[in-house]
Amino acid sequence: MKSLSSKILSVSIILFLTASVCIAQQNDDIMQAYQRAKQFLPSHTESLVHNVISDATWQIGGRLLYLDKKADGSRFMIAYPATGEKSVAFDQNKLAKALSDIEGEKIDPDHLYLRDMRLSPDGKHLEVTVSGTTYGCNLETYNCEYVASGDEVISPDGTKAVYIKDYNLWMRDLRTGQPTQLTFDGQKNYGYGTNNGGWIKSKRPVVRWSPDSKHIATFRQDSREVKDMYLVSTNVGHPRLEKWKYALPGDSAIFRIERVIINLKPHHPEVVHLKMQADAQRSTISDHIAGDDGSFLDTEWFPDSDKLAFVSVTRNLQKATLRIADPQTGDIRTVLDEQVKTFYESGENKVNWHVLPRRNEIIWYSQRSNWGHLYMYNLKTGELKYPITKGDWNVLQVRYIDKKDHKIYFTGSCRQEGNPYFHYLYSIDFSGKHLKLLTPETANHVVTISTNGKYFVDTYSTTDMPPVSVVRNMRGKKLMTLEKADISDLKAMGWKPADVFTVKARDGKTTLYGKLFTPTNFDSTKSYPVIDYIYPGPQTGSVRTWSFNVSMHQSLAELGFIIVEVNALGTPGRSKAFQDYWYGNMHDNGLPDQVAMIKQLAKRHSWIDINRVGIWGHSGGGFASTDAMLSYPDFFKVAVSESGNHDNRNYEANWGDKYQGLLKMEGDSSNYTSQANEVYAKNLKGHLLLACGLMDNNVPPSNTLLVADALIKANKDFDMFIIPNARHGYGYARSYFRNRRWAYFLKYLKGENAPHDFEFGSEQ
Repeated sequence: MKSLSSKILSVSIILFLTASVCIAQQNDDIMQAYQRAKQFLPSHTESLVHNVISDATWQIGGRLLYLDKKADGSRFMIAYPATGEKSVAFDQNKLAKALSDIEGEKIDPDHLYLRDMRLSPDGKHLEVTVSGTTYGCNLETYNCEYVASGDEVISPDGTKAVYIKDYNLWMRDLRTGQPTQLTFDGQKNYGYGTNNGGWIKSKRPVVRWSPDSKHIATFRQDSREVKDMYLVSTNVGHPRLEKWKYALPGDSAIFRIERVIINLKPHHPEVVHLKMQADAQRSTISDHIAGDDGSFLDTEWFPDSDKLAFVSVTRNLQKATLRIADPQTGDIRTVLDEQVKTFYESGENKVNWHVLPRRNEIIWYSQRSNWGHLYMYNLKTGELKYPITKGDWNVLQVRYIDKKDHKIYFTGSCRQEGNPYFHYLYSIDFSGKHLKLLTPETANHVVTISTNGKYFVDTYSTTDMPPVSVVRNMRGKKLMTLEKADISDLKAMGWKPADVFTVKARDGKTTLYGKLFTPTNFDSTKSYPVIDYIYPGPQTGSVRTWSFNVSMHQSLAELGFIIVEVNALGTPGRSKAFQDYWYGNMHDNGLPDQVAMIKQLAKRHSWIDINRVGIWGHSGGGFASTDAMLSYPDFFKVAVSESGNHDNRNYEANWGDKYQGLLKMEGDSSNYTSQANEVYAKNLKGHLLLACGLMDNNVPPSNTLLVADALIKANKDFDMFIIPNARHGYGYARSYFRNRRWAYFLKYLKGENAPHDFEFGSEQ
């Protein structure tokens, strides 16, 4: 008979061995989960989607140049809609070698990243932009020559380019290389064409060339009194101080622009100052006055280049005014203005107002009916003639105006049955009659219209339907199929699409749309923690696209999570009231809808564990995810909060002025004080990971440090991750921090430790 001590020892050994086996099994399970997560990173899955077109660029004569991603490599194709034929556009190996020679580094022919492609009518010459530099290439000899740098803006006729030198504008003759100075009185913080919005900067000038290439609309930016923003580098020795102009809400001085027109006369340029006060540097569609291509937003030349139309907006964007300028005298005439209670926008990411001088009319965009629509105005009197479109749906972007047949082609949403976020192309007469749907498939349509107005590329898809790319004529008739995406390899490795769901918003009435991701080894008998990915708006929502895509969320789901995202109240794409829902109350962040969404999903699905809810987001999502932990501390248990604008008094003035309103003092506080996360630091209960890049010139790191300071003073436990020398997107540390995000959710939502020795390989 064994002694008691022997029995205890035997039991201990058994328990130890059992625990060891369990730990080994758990470690093995985590390693397998990481292997699945790795293979579902977009860097792996995107290459498994074949026959997808991109970079579609219409050429002279109605030809289409595009990149076709095949299983055996990408190739540039040229299509002829008039005949339905398509063929390889050029020899990629030879072009890659020619570009490699001139760039000084090897360029992979299967990964040619070409932009702004312009193919000559005879197909023998290609002008193309590579890494911001424009080259002209002979497609017979495959020799390439330098044309212009990324810091220059080329004229419509292709003979001239403007650039900034010593705060002045200069012009270079692209045929001779001869430089000409255009302005002479530019100075630091008071220069011409300056491309600085505070949160974004570029050396590329902001200009609008006239159609005849003889005039340039631009401005002199006055930032002399704008206060500075500072960042400090991390390095051995003395740190580098980065200083630039960056206005904040409440600052009396913001960027202002003095509008000018430069007339390129035969012997010397003439600078004409428009006869008006300086404008607030604002546009009707973004936080900046410069388009991605350096174009001067909210400006439009008359077809004959004899007049310039432009829209000024007030600092808070509550009033927009259309004016006409004479480029010879600088005289201006006010045509019309529109004033709103919240903020005026002229469309979705594209300026939608247009002048029709020969008809003496203006196409104007407004959300005055609670929906985005087009209106016809008299160009001379500024009087409203009639609405062109109307109804409970949105015009999104005017894509082409046929001045001969008097038709407008535009993308719209919320008009067809089904998902209100799907975009479709329509046409309508100037008179507002004969509205026609040109893209009939129930899907999200991405459209590119030819420069001659005869054809358009229509790439349509849904979350679970891979893209199909066709060419149609302007009546919507399909002329040819370019490509149909092949996802057989993607399916073979176990991929599955997200589930699209609907729930009710906080009001119990409004329908919200979202996506839900489950692991590929999903087991409905198990219970899973849920992670909410959030971007609160107001300029975009959590769900960035309703087209087919291989989302990054699937990777995180593979670690044993349910991932959800929803476009809450306060985001665009629906009615004006929907987007304005929490205007002036930015601390709302759509969080009541996020909570309502998760609760409804948990009632539908027994496998969602509502007691284990995490949340994460970047930038505005970083602000919102911390807000979630402080405003709903008993609901959200874990958050990873990245580079958040936690206190909009410390973020760029354009943003706060537009979405919160002008800063107004109320005793010792302001209308911004109660919107700041640090005010609620005492409410933290769960696990919060704050992160930021120390050289973030978009959302300065002080935003995150203010929250950290308040949490310390409130004696709260939290985690913090500071990335030296990183900008807003984290750059070199992006993949590294993603792994830390995964590990944080594993530890605090599942009680598991991430593997220390897992190799992600070259995908990082």
